[in-house]
Amino acid sequence: MSDPDALRAWLILLRTPGIGPAWLRERLADGSGDVHAVLDALRRAPAGLEDAARGWLARPDEARLAADLAWLDAPGRRLLCCTDADFPPPLEHIAQPPAALFVDGDAALLLRPQVAIVGARGATSGGLAHARRFASALTQAGFVITSGMAEGVDGAAHAAALDAGAPTVAVVGTGPDRVYPRKHQALARAIAARGALVSEFPPGMAPRADHFPRRNRIIAGLSLGTLVVEAGLKSGSLITARLAGEQGREVFALPGSVHNPLARGCHRLIREGVRLVEEPDELIEALAPAARALGMELAARLAAGTGTAVTAAAGAADPDPEHRLLYRAMGHDPATLDELAARTGLPPAALSSMLLMLELDGRVESLPGNRFQCVC
Repeated sequence: MSDPDALRAWLILLRTPGIGPAWLRERLADGSGDVHAVLDALRRAPAGLEDAARGWLARPDEARLAADLAWLDAPGRRLLCCTDADFPPPLEHIAQPPAALFVDGDAALLLRPQVAIVGARGATSGGLAHARRFASALTQAGFVITSGMAEGVDGAAHAAALDAGAPTVAVVGTGPDRVYPRKHQALARAIAARGALVSEFPPGMAPRADHFPRRNRIIAGLSLGTLVVEAGLKSGSLITARLAGEQGREVFALPGSVHNPLARGCHRLIREGVRLVEEPDELIEALAPAARALGMELAARLAAGTGTAVTAAAGAADPDPEHRLLYRAMGHDPATLDELAARTGLPPAALSSMLLMLELDGRVESLPGNRFQCVC
């Protein structure tokens, strides 16, 4: 965020006790997105706020705000706000969208088509193998793997994406500077360096039981579809699946042995009408239309927000000038998104949308290392 005063205002509001994302979004909408006006109005008329909120607004903890700003000042970190043009469109369509996200890593990945892979923390060896197999195949098809960085299926899916040379997104139930479980310290560093760590909670926030359902709604909301690999009947993965279904997203479940208690949650989902899948290609085929629709929505949104003329329709016989420019810039050798942005002068978020549509149309291939190459 280029305006330091606006960033400070955002941090004050996000840390105000009793102020939730729905309230903040409503006030921002009323005030045309002016965070300064929202904060000033709240300070002038704090009626209905609890004492802790009044005290915080009158005298914010400057040490805490300085720590937040210091964390955000490090390279690759950002507060992604709902008023930003590149806030992920899928999150706008859920019942309780977050007002802002703390991101450590590549925030542009949140604009790419994502698939959530979730499952049991104490997964079987077979379940872990399935998570790795699906994650590897989905990344090769151009999807970003999103999960919660928990033990078991989550960690296996993240690691498989990284091993395939692809980025991955981890949505956590702590502050972005905290790692839970602690055994995933190395995994968290790798995800931040080559993907993105995402949290609705500010730095320093410890894990709490009520944080994880909130985290799960973001995992489901960011993703075009959710795959449940293994889950017991009381698994948190079933919460993610339920939230995904309520958000109108596809939910998939892998069947398992009737003797495996961690298959029972998947079997319940299948009985309730969730799509049974056995191979990654089934999931890829089912989600291709949603991925194309996401690219069209993102292109239109970025064109309105940045003034960049990005054509929403993929597969046109006569590509627009930006697509022709992108083709010329790609040449015959693989190139990263940053390299293409430097060559074309187009915003990375707009390029990500264009590449997505071209990839779905078979004109561009996604390669390990977040690289892209023309298919001639």
